[in-house]
Amino acid sequence: MKNRIIAATILIAGSGCVLPMAWGQSSGIKRTDLQQHNLSVPGREVVQVRVDFAPGVLAPNHSHHSEEIVSVIEGLLEYQLEGNPPVTLSAGEVLFIPTGTVHSAKNVGSGNAAELATYFVEKGKPLVEPSD
Repeated sequence: MKNRIIAATILIAGSGCVLPMAWGQSSGIKRTDLQQHNLSVPGREVVQVRVDFAPGVLAPNHSHHSEEIVSVIEGLLEYQLEGNPPVTLSAGEVLFIPTGTVHSAKNVGSGNAAELATYFVEKGKPLVEPSD
């Protein structure tokens, strides 16, 4: 089992599914890969990630080649989806982000904030696409 987890981690890193280096721990964002599994839909897989944000930290504009389902598990996060007013979510609230939608997320609380992000990914495509 441990070897499968290590292999999945290497596969994720090698396939471009990691967040850009600018979003690393030094920027106040910590990403923890939780699981990655093939789906019954050919060529698709599910990826789940926990993302922790230090107070005041922004994950800048980006998009995904898949739908994203966000569940806030701690703190207060403000999401800005292209073409929509910002929405602020607290622990227990959820958000659906359609494929290709440019968005950002910011911790607007005074403590740590965290989300559980679930992606339904087309295999071979990068998980995150930074935007200008």
